[in-house]
Amino acid sequence: MNKSELIEALARNTELPIREAGAVTGTILEAMTAAMARGENIEIRGFGSFVVKEYESYYGRNPKTGEKIKVPPKRLPFFKVGKELREKLNR
Repeated sequence: MNKSELIEALARNTELPIREAGAVTGTILEAMTAAMARGENIEIRGFGSFVVKEYESYYGRNPKTGEKIKVPPKRLPFFKVGKELREKLNR
């Protein structure tokens, strides 16, 4: 499922016009993105949680030249599946 399909499903299930369903979906995704940018975790009961993992800098190698390079520290999103979703998927 992609964003357009999610918007269509929301519009179908709530009888909202596509534009309004798109605005609602956009608002939800923007709020989640802003929360994660602030370093906050997001928990959706029955579905899962999104956390921000912080990685330290390290030295890697350029695969083309073999040159040693420093990789800067970074923050990446990580999804942990919830118990109910995991059970549904494994039935």
